[in-house]
Amino acid sequence: MKQIRDGSIIKLFNKTPEPQRERDVICPHFYELKWAYGCPYDCSYCYLKGTFRFRLVDGRILPHFKDRGKIRRHLLEFLDGESKPTLLNTGELCDSLMGEDLSEPFSEFIMTIIMGTRHRILFLTKGTTVKCFLEHPEWRSRAVLSWSINPVPVSERWEALAPDVMKRIDAAEAVFKAGYEVRLRIDPMVPVDGWLNQYTCLLDEVFSRLFPERITLGSLRGLTSTRNNVKDRSWLKYLSEKSSWRLKPSHATRHAMYSMLMKYLRESYDYVNVGLCKETLRMWKALGLNWRNNKCNCIP
Repeated sequence: MKQIRDGSIIKLFNKTPEPQRERDVICPHFYELKWAYGCPYDCSYCYLKGTFRFRLVDGRILPHFKDRGKIRRHLLEFLDGESKPTLLNTGELCDSLMGEDLSEPFSEFIMTIIMGTRHRILFLTKGTTVKCFLEHPEWRSRAVLSWSINPVPVSERWEALAPDVMKRIDAAEAVFKAGYEVRLRIDPMVPVDGWLNQYTCLLDEVFSRLFPERITLGSLRGLTSTRNNVKDRSWLKYLSEKSSWRLKPSHATRHAMYSMLMKYLRESYDYVNVGLCKETLRMWKALGLNWRNNKCNCIP
């Protein structure tokens, strides 16, 4: 099953074919649950500014929530027709927790539908509102929570409206201790001065609080539409290499960031469950990894 009806609510993300060239980007296919779009956080490098460039308001993509009746109908149709257990990603086009302050929080709405099925919901976020998850321990078998994090100096520079990184880790720790599966995305990594110390300190903070089920690493991705529509262009200076997903930092820079963090995780925490987000075939080969075994953020 690739999509339900017109694909406006549930659709298989399959924009990345099997890689043939060294510069081809690898991204396993996954199901999107497109319940909303936009984000309140206005991160400088957000690709949504290109994806929804015609809906920019003062440089921001304001949150827009879709009709819940339609969401329910499409989701029930999907659940009725999809027998293989899968993971529905609610955070590809928005922040998954941006609907938690509504009169009926989005998590309450969606988990009521998904409970009792064989499927799970992925909440991808920079948010910190996890009250509903803590009040509903029965959701633990059907909800996966994933936080996007960066070192504090990087976040303060390019994620100015997002919650403080330490508060994100607080929220992740809370649901982890409540028994939820927690994943982390350190993405996009930015090769600022002193990046190695900054990113290893970030990992130390994480592992002093929780043990994530998996960690996905990624770097800056400069799609043409994104580069043309962002107001803060300061991060563009790090982009130099072409790929099938447009511009990235140089291969050498990305390789250093990934290899050193993976080594640090392995040696300091005996942790090897690391995936890569939208990386090239060349990078997978250089790191000695099998891309077919990628266990990244968005797949079961």
